[in-house]
Amino acid sequence: MSDAIRTSTTDSTNLRTTATPASGAVRPEGEGVAAGSIPLDGIRVLELGTLLAGPLTGRFLGDFGAEVIKIEAPDKPDPLRGWGQVKDGQGLYWPIAARNKKLITLNLRVPEGQRVFLDLVSKADIVIENFRPGTMEKWNLGYERLAEVNPGLIMVRTSGFGQTGPYRERAGFGSVGEAMGGIRYVTGFPDRPPARVGVSIGDTLAALHATIGCLMALHERSRSGRGQVVDTALYEAVFSVMESVIPDYLLAGYIRERQGNILPGIAPSNIYLTKDDKYIVIGANADNVFRRLCQAMGEPELAEDPRYATHHARGERMEELDQRIEAWTRTLDAKDALAVLERHGVPSGLIYSAKDMVEDPQYQAREMIVPVQHPVYGTFPMPGIVPKLSRTPGQIRFPGGSAPGEHNDDVYRGLLGYSEEVLARLKEDGVI
Repeated sequence: MSDAIRTSTTDSTNLRTTATPASGAVRPEGEGVAAGSIPLDGIRVLELGTLLAGPLTGRFLGDFGAEVIKIEAPDKPDPLRGWGQVKDGQGLYWPIAARNKKLITLNLRVPEGQRVFLDLVSKADIVIENFRPGTMEKWNLGYERLAEVNPGLIMVRTSGFGQTGPYRERAGFGSVGEAMGGIRYVTGFPDRPPARVGVSIGDTLAALHATIGCLMALHERSRSGRGQVVDTALYEAVFSVMESVIPDYLLAGYIRERQGNILPGIAPSNIYLTKDDKYIVIGANADNVFRRLCQAMGEPELAEDPRYATHHARGERMEELDQRIEAWTRTLDAKDALAVLERHGVPSGLIYSAKDMVEDPQYQAREMIVPVQHPVYGTFPMPGIVPKLSRTPGQIRFPGGSAPGEHNDDVYRGLLGYSEEVLARLKEDGVI
């Protein structure tokens, strides 16, 4: 503890409150959510990350009840504030990325800020950071130092290449992780350069893996009482979803290349143009599903045709089979084709834009777009919480705030017990 800063002692357990859920909190219809029933209620998280992977991890934990305290430098707020389309001077992604988070400012580059951080660590369960490896150690805030203050602390560290290895000190954004993790190599069409997925999938995968690791460490701590480091590398998070590309190469001499909208040997599974110039996805590569597709097309005999009757046969004649299916889809508008496919139990769907999502009854029934009140925008359409828990669902308690340091008083006075005089001095010195 910092005796120079602490002026009173506060029982932190009395300060871990569950906020009233914002309008549209996700829960089963007709059921309330009692205080303390949300899964991570009572877990306190300090989020140091900027941009995407670190803040996404904090968001996932906050969605299920963790008290997330997001720390930004006083002179350099998170650049994520400007992401998305800008409306009324603010990026529209920020209210989503910062939802369910308390916002404070703290300068970790100065000794006084580091002492304040250690006070926060003493009352935390988890620290999230996604700086380049060595940054926290440079500030004398590596895991060994933090564990001296709080042996039960879990430190979630996300970086381009992990905390060890010859590349550990390299700068690494999600785009680099996508490239070196392998997903960019197989994304796109064979006659064009590698493409990217239309969202920051590398950061998202890293955040999901970091969240999983964090939850496993929390579970283990319940037995041992000890914390540990969760080390997630962006390239490894991407690599972990790359299916069998390595044994395909090492054992079969095959390197998967860009194939556009198909997967090698998997047919039919493609996009198909309809009469009204829309594209629908059809996945009918399993034998029984292909049989149902043939019935939907009015050609049941195709399912017994030796050219298409087996998985391998369809894979070998993928192009001609896709042309045959599209010849059928082009005779129908998308909604009519999908209705026929649905009746026959064939997995299919329209390729959705944001407009399609907003208008879709399934999105509405599952509360995947939740209206939440925002101080600047009024009703803000917030993406819903995934996954859905039947008994203790997550909550959107409040949207991401606007001003850096918005909750300084709540955290520094309420949680740490700092006096007005101490807060004034920290602000004057540029610590907060």
